[in-house]
Amino acid sequence: MNIQEKAKIIAIVGPTASGKTTLSISLAKKYHGEIISADSRQIYRGMDIGTAKSPISERENVPHHLLDIKDPNEEYTVADYKRDAVAAIEDILRREKLPILVGGTGLYIDTVVENLDIPEIKADPELRAAIEKDIAENGLAAVVKKLVDRDPNAAYVVDPKNPRRVVRALEVAILTGEPFTAQRKKNEPLFTALKIGIDLPSEILRERIDLRIDLMLQDGIVAEVEDLVKKYGKTCAAFDAIGYREIVDYLDGKISLEQATDVIKHNTWHYAKRQMTWFRKDKNIRWIAKPEEAEKTVKEFLIDN
Repeated sequence: MNIQEKAKIIAIVGPTASGKTTLSISLAKKYHGEIISADSRQIYRGMDIGTAKSPISERENVPHHLLDIKDPNEEYTVADYKRDAVAAIEDILRREKLPILVGGTGLYIDTVVENLDIPEIKADPELRAAIEKDIAENGLAAVVKKLVDRDPNAAYVVDPKNPRRVVRALEVAILTGEPFTAQRKKNEPLFTALKIGIDLPSEILRERIDLRIDLMLQDGIVAEVEDLVKKYGKTCAAFDAIGYREIVDYLDGKISLEQATDVIKHNTWHYAKRQMTWFRKDKNIRWIAKPEEAEKTVKEFLIDN
């Protein structure tokens, strides 16, 4: 298969807990595919339960790429992801398999499918310190408002409860004089992509989110976080992820486990809504409600010359 002829790839997108993993594995088995994770937390080793990483037993006969490639204390940028994902896709195509991008990190998907240029903006320690001081003195919400005033689209991209993400987005906007979300420039696509989105009624999605979090507690997320903190400390950027920061607060005695669970459910639901707002803006996504719709859509896409 000639990569230069715009080889075909599939992208499965949707909010957390919508069923992307199950659908992608089914499609991969049916169409000789391999899966490339597009999840900004599943790249980290040891962060398994809290990121809902599919068990190794479920990955049998379906190769997965870009899972467990970094330790939680290692930096990994969007530009790094694009480089690694494109390399994985090209490797899969050389073996005449179907690359399937799967995940809820919209920017990861877009940077590959839209062939975005991701500028490398170096950190400014003085500016970063000033923003962090602003958060300490006036609260995170006040600084989030400053970010959204500069860049309204950041409300759908940047987790407002994640100080590191807020600081970085505001830092980039100030340093460049442009909105954080406008930094990315589209180029000629590298591949012909079919984007499939999983569309669930909001009440069902919320039930699935709550169930997933209950299962995470049963499966041992507290012990997972304890082990990670012992190994890497509490200050890793990766631990700002939803599910981890709340359990860290519980381990620090700031909140009860019941409170942590409620906060995780609340934050995850709001994250899912931000994901859907991001994906709904993409008019190229083919929304499906049932797995059989996805199979039919993929079959037509692969047959079409």
